[in-house]
Amino acid sequence: MAPPPELIDDVAAEIFLRLPPDEPEHLFRASLVCKPWLRVISDPAFLRRYRAYHRTPPLLGYARRRKAILEGDADPRLFPTTVVPLAPNPCFRQALDCHHGRVLLHAYEKDHWYLIVWDPVTGDEHRVPDAAIHSLIYSAAVFCAVSGCDHLDCHGGPFRVVFIDTDGSDNLIKACIYSSETGAWSTPVALSDGWETYVKHRQDALNGEYYRSIPFVQPRRGAVLGDEIYFTLWEADAIIKYDCGKNFLFMINAPLQDADNIALMEMEDNSLGFVYIKCSRLYLWSRKANSEGAAEWMQFKLIELMKMTPVSSPDDNAFVVGCAEGVGVIFVTTGAGLFTIKVNSGQVKKIGKPEVYFSILPYMSFYTPGNVQLIGYMLIVIMHVTPYACLLDRLLFVDS
Repeated sequence: MAPPPELIDDVAAEIFLRLPPDEPEHLFRASLVCKPWLRVISDPAFLRRYRAYHRTPPLLGYARRRKAILEGDADPRLFPTTVVPLAPNPCFRQALDCHHGRVLLHAYEKDHWYLIVWDPVTGDEHRVPDAAIHSLIYSAAVFCAVSGCDHLDCHGGPFRVVFIDTDGSDNLIKACIYSSETGAWSTPVALSDGWETYVKHRQDALNGEYYRSIPFVQPRRGAVLGDEIYFTLWEADAIIKYDCGKNFLFMINAPLQDADNIALMEMEDNSLGFVYIKCSRLYLWSRKANSEGAAEWMQFKLIELMKMTPVSSPDDNAFVVGCAEGVGVIFVTTGAGLFTIKVNSGQVKKIGKPEVYFSILPYMSFYTPGNVQLIGYMLIVIMHVTPYACLLDRLLFVDS
C-alpha cells in the first residue's frame, strides 16, 4: 500500500530544504523531475522555510566599479557566479551598489543622468532621478525601507537610496536620501566643520598645499547597518557615517592610517567591519562597544595570503576590493585575476580574469523557483536534467 501523500511531501520537503542556496540549479532541476516535486518546491510555505533555514542570501553574482567614474564601465553588466539565468541587464553606464536583493545603477540618456534600481531575479526596474548634488567623486547605497524586514525575500517592496559625494563646487562632503514611497530626494546635508580631521585636510587643500588633500568620498561600496550607512574617504584616514533617521553626517576614525585599499562590511553581529591588506596579510577589524559603552576598533582576524592568493609576479600585490556580508567572503584582486576568499575556511576561488578592479559589488539573493524564473531556467536544463536518485540518497543522510 502506498504511503499517504502527506508523508511523501513532508519527506521530500525535508530533503529539498537541505539543497545549497548558492547552487540554486539543484532546486530548479528537482522541480522539473515531476509535478509532486514542483508542487512542494514552489509552495510559498516551503520557500519561507527554505530561506529561514539557510538564513543568509547566497552570492549570485557581482558587478564591478571603476575608479575613473566619468569614464563609465567598458563592460557594464552583472557577472553571474551560478548557472541560473538572471534577468537581462538594463542599459547603464556604471554600477553603484548591491544590497537587499537590489542593484543600483547609474545611467545616461539624452544629456542627463538618472539612477536605476534593478532586481536581477524578478527583472523589476525603478527609475530614480539623479540626486541634486554637483557630484565629482561619489558613492551611493540602495537598501530595503521596510522596518523590521529580515531581508531574506526583498523583492518589490519600498526602498531607499543614499547618495554621497564631495561637491565639486565647494569641496564639501554632502549626502541626501531618496524614498521610493515619496518619490523625492531629501535636502542635501553637509558634513559640518566639527570634525578636526576633515577640517585639516580640507583647509590644506584650500590653501593650495596639495589638491589630493581634499577628503574625497571613495567610489566604493558602502556598508549598510540598519539606518546607518558607512562610506570611506581618500586621504583622511576616516570613515563617513550617514544616519538616515537623523539626516546627519558623522566622521569616525579608521583603525589604521594610510590605508587606501580597504573595504567595509557588515559583520555577523551587525557591527561595522574593516578589511585591509598589507604585506600579504589580510586584516579584519570590527567596531564594537567596549565595557564603558564607547565604540572602538578591535582586530578580529588575520589571514596570511602569501601562499593562498595567486600572483602574476614576485612584485605583484593583493588588494581587497569588496566583501559579501553574511557569507564571510572577501574579494581580492592581484595581477593574476579576481578571487574570493572565505574568511572561516581560507578557501580561495578565482572568479574573474586580470583586470582593473576597484570595487566589487556582490549581488546576494535567494533564487527559488517561480513562474518567470522556472521558464527561463527550463530553457537551459531541459536537455540536461541531472539524475536525482543518487543525490536524494545522499541527502537523506545529511545531518540538519
